[in-house]
Amino acid sequence: SMASPALLMRVVASAYSVAEKAAAIVRNVMSGGDLGIVEKAGPNDLQTKADRLVQMSICASLARKFPKVTIIGEEELPSDDVSEDLIEDGQDEEILKKPCPAEYTGIKEEELVIWVDPLDGTKEYTEGLLDHVTVLIGIAYGGKAIAGVINQPYYNYEAGANAVLGRTIWGVLGMGAFGFQLTEAPAGKHIVVTTRSHSSALVNECITALNPDAVIRVGGAGNKIIQLIEGKASAYVFASPGCKKWDTCAPEAILHAVGGKITDIRGNSFQYNKEVKHMNSAGVLATLRNYDYYASRIPNTVKESLVP
Repeated sequence: SMASPALLMRVVASAYSVAEKAAAIVRNVMSGGDLGIVEKAGPNDLQTKADRLVQMSICASLARKFPKVTIIGEEELPSDDVSEDLIEDGQDEEILKKPCPAEYTGIKEEELVIWVDPLDGTKEYTEGLLDHVTVLIGIAYGGKAIAGVINQPYYNYEAGANAVLGRTIWGVLGMGAFGFQLTEAPAGKHIVVTTRSHSSALVNECITALNPDAVIRVGGAGNKIIQLIEGKASAYVFASPGCKKWDTCAPEAILHAVGGKITDIRGNSFQYNKEVKHMNSAGVLATLRNYDYYASRIPNTVKESLVP
C-alpha cells in the first residue's frame, strides 16, 4: 500500500485548497459592493471585510486540520467561533501525490510556522486594481521559508466575461514551483519593480542608483515576486521598512524553489521562526537571476539608513 503523504505535502495540499476558497471569498466581497473598509495605521494601511473573512477562513481551516502548527496572520481579529461556511476541508489531490523532498519527510506539526497574508495589496483592492491582489500562505521550518502558496483571485480578470478567474501558484524547496510559466526577464535589461503606495526619498534614491531601464510601480509583495518569476521585472527593490514576514514568506519559498534570491537591502536573509519580529525593517531586494549585480549597486548610504 502507498505510504500516507508526508505532513509537509498534506499542509501544502490543504493550503492550496484553502487559498482557492479564500479567492472565492475575496471575489464575493467585491461583487457584494460593501468592502467594509477600516483604516488601521492610516490611509495607506487599510483593512476590508475581505481581509477579515479570508484570514478567519484560512487560519481556522488550517488550525482544524493541523492543530499543533503555529499560524500567524496579518490581521488582529477576535478569536470568535468561525462560521462553518468559511471552513475549507479539501486537499489538492495532485499535490498529495507528489513525493516530499527527503529533507522534509520527518517534520512534525509543532515544527511548522504558517505566515498568512489574507489579502496582499488591500489598498489596490479598494481602488479596483484587482490584478495586484494576492492571498499568501507561507510555510516555514527551522526559521526558513520552505513552501508557499500564492493565489491571484483576479488573474485573467481583463480577459472578458467568460474568462476563468484566478490561479494558484505553489512551490516547495527542493521540488520546484508550479502553476505558472517560469520566464526570465530580457537579458541585459534592468527592470525594477517597486512599491506603488509607499514611496519615499530613500526608496527613490536606491532605485536611481541602480540606473534601471524601466521602473514598474505595483502593489503587493506577492504580485512583485510574480513579476520576477514571469520575466516582467529583473529585480524587486524596496528600500524601506513596512514589509512584514507574512508578505515575504510564501513569495520567498516560491522564488527560492526556482533558483531566485530574496534578502533585505543589506543582504541578510529573513527568519520565519515564531518568535521573530514581524517587520522586515531593512526592506527587500529580490531577483530571479543576477542577484549580485543589484546587491553590489545598493548605495551604502541606503544600507546605513535601514537597520535590520
